[in-house]
Amino acid sequence: MAKSVFYHAGCPVCVSAEHDIINLIGAENVEVVHIGEVRNRIDEAEKAGVKSVPALVTPTGNVLHINYGASIADVKG
Repeated sequence: MAKSVFYHAGCPVCVSAEHDIINLIGAENVEVVHIGEVRNRIDEAEKAGVKSVPALVTPTGNVLHINYGASIADVKG
């Protein structure tokens, strides 16, 4: 089964959501991408439809924006 991808920027809202996502779907079912540290994946997140982080992209391509930590524009700086 394909994994979901959880994008975040490391803020407290994002870290809290990361813990909840892992507890809900399991670490083996999600790839966590800290785009504040792995900046070369910001374009990938944008192409997937991520407008703000934290966000979960499901294996079918649905983007679930969770709470509001920061816009992609803010992360890009």
